Amino acid sequence: MDHYKILGLTRSATKEQIKQAFRKLAMEFHPDKHAHSSNQLKENATLKFKQVSEAYETLIDDRKRADYNIRYNNSYRNSGSNYGGNSDYYYRNNNYQNSYNRNSYGYGGSASIVTKFEMVLRYMTTRAFLLNAALAGVLLGATYVVDAGGEALWKMQNSGKSFEEAMESVEKAKAFDDKR
Repeated sequence: MDHYKILGLTRSATKEQIKQAFRKLAMEFHPDKHAHSSNQLKENATLKFKQVSEAYETLIDDRKRADYNIRYNNSYRNSGSNYGGNSDYYYRNNNYQNSYNRNSYGYGGSASIVTKFEMVLRYMTTRAFLLNAALAGVLLGATYVVDAGGEALWKMQNSGKSFEEAMESVEKAKAFDDKR
């Protein structure tokens, strides 16, 4: 099942064309329009309306559309193999989130590896990931600066002594004070 075919569009359709096609088909297959029809006609219209709605939700969102295009192209390339991205499984579930996790990138093959790499790359370029990476870099840099500053202060105040030697002196002084 192809979302573009459901909406009667080409793969190069704009968001405006997607909206227009959805509105037209939604009006045609809306369950309320078929409330007084026979049960068979009502069920067919409801099923078609769900398919049209799912296609619209996927194609109108840029990220979902890109994922769908990758998945569709991957399943098209692997359609002859037993382990390729079986897109029929995805569509039979009619649940985007669950089927996305179970079937989005096939089971093996070089196309699967490329797709997983694309997903990792896409995740690594998200704003949240980049902000977290920048924060981690700032914290690591600050840790280095504080450590280097502490060493510089120590050397200025305690020339010739290492930290361990200074701690031994402190311990000896405490022991001497305790004996008094």
